[in-house]
This record gives sequence, structure tokens and C-alpha cells, in this order.
Amino acid sequence: MALRKELLKSIWYAFTALDVEKSGKVSKSQLKVLSHNLYTVLHIPHDPVALEEHFRDDDDGPVSSQGYMPYLNKYILDKVEEGAFVKEHFDELCWTLTAKKNYRVDSNGNSMLSNEDAFRLWCLFNFLSEDKYPLIMVPDEVEYLLKKVLSSMSLEVGLGELEELLAQEAQAAQTTTGGLSVWQFLELFNSGRCLRGVGRDTLSMAIHEVYQELIQDVLKQGYLWKRGHLRRNWTERWFQLQPSSLCYFGSEECKEKRGTIPLDAQCCVEVLPDREGKRCMFCVKTASRTYEMSASDTRQRQEWTAAIQTAIRLQAEGKTSLHKDLKQKRREQREQRERRRAAKEEELLRLQQLQEEKERKLQELELLQEAQRQAERLLQEEEERRRSQHRELQQALEGQLREAEQARASMQAEMELKEEEAARQRQRIQELEEMQQRLEEALHLEVKARRDEEAVRLAQTRLLEEEEEKLKQLLQLKEEQERYIERAQQEKQELQQEMALQSRSLQQAQQQLEEVRQNRQRADEDVEAAQQKLRQASTNVKHWNVQMNRLMHPIEPGGEKGSTLELSLEWGGRREGERNTSRSTESTWD
Repeated sequence: MALRKELLKSIWYAFTALDVEKSGKVSKSQLKVLSHNLYTVLHIPHDPVALEEHFRDDDDGPVSSQGYMPYLNKYILDKVEEGAFVKEHFDELCWTLTAKKNYRVDSNGNSMLSNEDAFRLWCLFNFLSEDKYPLIMVPDEVEYLLKKVLSSMSLEVGLGELEELLAQEAQAAQTTTGGLSVWQFLELFNSGRCLRGVGRDTLSMAIHEVYQELIQDVLKQGYLWKRGHLRRNWTERWFQLQPSSLCYFGSEECKEKRGTIPLDAQCCVEVLPDREGKRCMFCVKTASRTYEMSASDTRQRQEWTAAIQTAIRLQAEGKTSLHKDLKQKRREQREQRERRRAAKEEELLRLQQLQEEKERKLQELELLQEAQRQAERLLQEEEERRRSQHRELQQALEGQLREAEQARASMQAEMELKEEEAARQRQRIQELEEMQQRLEEALHLEVKARRDEEAVRLAQTRLLEEEEEKLKQLLQLKEEQERYIERAQQEKQELQQEMALQSRSLQQAQQQLEEVRQNRQRADEDVEAAQQKLRQASTNVKHWNVQMNRLMHPIEPGGEKGSTLELSLEWGGRREGERNTSRSTESTWD
């Protein structure tokens, strides 16, 4: 995973160099050339025919349907094997593509960096940059790398001066990304503002040394005396220490490799006493052999033994690179500092909010106190106004009470008068009811007299038929009777006029009584109608029960007459019942 990230950083520069329009799109022909070069430099076996098929000019290939990143992961990066290729050659390919477009050398020859130095700084930048795109190097890593380069040239730079320099670069670049891009980083070296007049050769040697330490994992290198195994003589060799091995060469150009001492967790390094004219001796013990070496002084011996112990520790911990481990630790420390800074800012913000809340509450308290004082004043005023209103209301109520007493007395006198009037009205109603009873009795007598008159008339008619000879006498008697009737009618009219006058005077008194009687009459009528409907329903039920029973019997031969007779009898009985019902109804209404 770490190797994939490192390769992706370099490929990203190559891809962005091909993206001329900065739209995130590159032509298939350029991607095909880039992929072929990647296959070659990474030593990945590939089929040229399949490569042509992947990048053909249609919409069916994997690049057209998915984009270049999935293709890069699947067909190239997934097939990369660590140690099967030279990473420096891979970085040189990507640097060549991106430098043509982005890296500009001063035409006057004032640049401090050669192309090789710029390439090494580009590699160092990629190694120390963040794993976010576009790639930048945070100020802490820029400071770390600058100190590395300056310390290789035995130069020192103050922290304040370095921070000022980085701030100027960020302001000049007008960037808010929180770091420097690789081109700003290279421009920082080319300008020479941080080098204090150092020569190009010295700078190149320092960059090469830092490149070997960080990129090639060279923990330490230098001349040591080594004792041979066969002839046991001492020979000066150029040693180069890496986490997995200690190699020695004939010279510092590292062209002629004389041997390798493999290092693992079982190895150890020990300091030896001076002997045979050699001083500052130490030995490296492996599982198979022991290698004796001599440094130029005690300081060098201490540095070499510490570096070899570091390499052995890395092997024991299963780590392949010291500076990758240190980079990860610095990144974790930055993240911790960032978290602490964020927590501190959050705490300051919280304290500020608490202070603002406290001030706001104090203001609210002052406002509440002022409101309380105002409320107390208003309460006192309201109390005074309420007391005044209470006095006024008490006075008004006392006046109203006196008026109510007077009104009660007058109303009591009026009630007594109304009670006397009501007693007189009740007595008058009783008298009217007695008079009405007498009038009703007189009316009954008149009705009886009329009935008797009708009977007499009928008798007179029969007498006229039987006794025609007595017609004159009967006519005279009739005239007398008519006169008698006229007088009776006249008396009746007079009596009716008198009753009408009495009825009008009693109308108000009889109104409630008449309503009660009407309600009673309507109730009687409703009861009678309900009884009539009940009798009718009983008759219908009986009739339909007879019909249902008749229909339930099977019809026998010769039985039709009997059925007809029974039906006629049933209907006859039903008519007789209806006549009886009508008679009872008429008698009820009479």
C-alpha cells in the first residue's frame, strides 16, 4: 500500500503534465504511450495487442467505460512487485514528463539547481508531501527538509528566519492550501534566499546526501577500516548502511562493490578494545560471521554503532525504512498538535461563549433588576389606584345598596298588590267556571229540547197522514209551536250573546285551561288512532296467518270449493269485523 501511494504521486505529475487544458482529461493516444512506458519501467509483462485493444478509438474499452484510474489500478499497479524494478528509473520517467511542462530553468544560468538536483528535490518532495491531491508539503516538512540540507552543508538557520521565509513564499504564491507545491519548493532553492551564498557544487552534494538518506534509505556512509577473513589484514573501504544490509565498496563512487553484510534481528554490534595498532574498533556479529571494523575516531565509532543498532532494530520491528517511520511519527505528531490546537481553539471559543453568556446574563440581571424596580413602582401606583378605586367602588356600592333597599321595598309593596290582584283573578276565574258549567247545563237542556221537538214533528207528520181532517187544528198548533220555537230561538240568541260577552271577558283566564284540554284531546286522539292501527294490524296478521296456513296445506282433488267457501267466509268475517270497528269508532266520537 505504501509503494502504491508513492507510485501514484509520481504518476499524478505525469498525468497532469499531459492534461494541457487542466480539465482532468487526456487523449487515449497519450495515455497509451504513458501506460506503455509504465509497463516498461516497472518491468510488468504486457501484451501490445491487448494494450492497443484497451485504448482503441471507441467506447467499448475499459478506459472509455471506466476512466484511466481504474485501468491504472487494475492493469498496472496491481501487478507491480516490489524489488522487481528500479524506482529511480520510474521517478526519472515521471519527472521527465512533468518537468517539460512545469519546470522552468533560468536562461541566464542563475539557477542554483541542476536538472539532476531538481529531480532529487522533486523525489524528496514527493516522499515528504501529504497524501492529498494536489500534492503539497506542509511547512513543518519544508522546515525539516531545509534543515536536513543545510545541516549537510554545516549551516544552520534560525527558526524565526525560517518561518519568515516560509510566510513570504506562501504570500508570494497567494495560496491558502496550507503548504507549498513542488514548483514553489524548487523556486525557493533556485532563488538562493535560504542558502546564504552556498555554491552550486556544495548544494548538489548536500542534496545528493539527503536524497540517499531519505529516498535510498542510507542510514550512514563513510570510510572504515575492515579486517579481512582470509589474510586478516586491514583495508580501508567505503561503507554504506541500509536497514537490511551493510555494503562496502572500493571507493565512494560505489561502482565496485566488494561485499555485503546482511543484517537481521539476530545481529548485534559490539565495541572492541584497541589492539594491533588499531583504535576505535567495533564488530558486527551475524549468525554466520563476525566482522571487525575500525573508525577514525570515537565519535565516528559511536555514530556507526548507533546507526547499525538502528538498522537491527528496524529489522526486529519488521520495518524497511527509518525515514518512512519518522515521517509517519511526524505526521502523527502534527495531527496531535492539530487536534490539540483545535481543542484549544474550541476551548477558547467555549470560554469566550461562556464569557459572552456571563456578560449577557449580567446584562439580563441588570435589566431584570431595573424591571423589578419599575415593577415595584408600578405596583405601588397600581396599589394606590386600586385603593382609590376600591373606595370609589365601596361608595358606589353603598349608594347602590341604598337604592336596592328602596327598590326592594317598592317591589315588596308591588308584589303584595299583585298577590291581591291574583287572588281576585282566581276568584273571578272560579266564578266564570261555575257560570260556564251552568251554561253547559243549559246547552244540554236545549239540545234535549231540540231532540224532543224533532220527535214531535215526526209524530205530527204521522198524525197528518192519519188525520187529514184535523189539519187546520194541527196547523194552528204548528204555528203556535213555531212561535214557541221562535221565542225559544230568540231567547237562545240572547243567551248566546250574553255567553259571548262572558267568553270574551274570560278568554285570558281560559287560555291555559283550553290549551290543556286541547293537548288532552290530541293525546286521546293519538291513543285512539294507535289503538285503531293496532286492531287493523292484528286483523291483517290473523288474515295473513290464515292465508299462510291455507297455502301450507296441499290441495286435494275436489277441495277447491271448500277453499273458496272458506275464503269467502274469511272475507265475510273480515268485513263484519271492519263494520264493528267502524261502529265502535263512531260511538267513540259521539
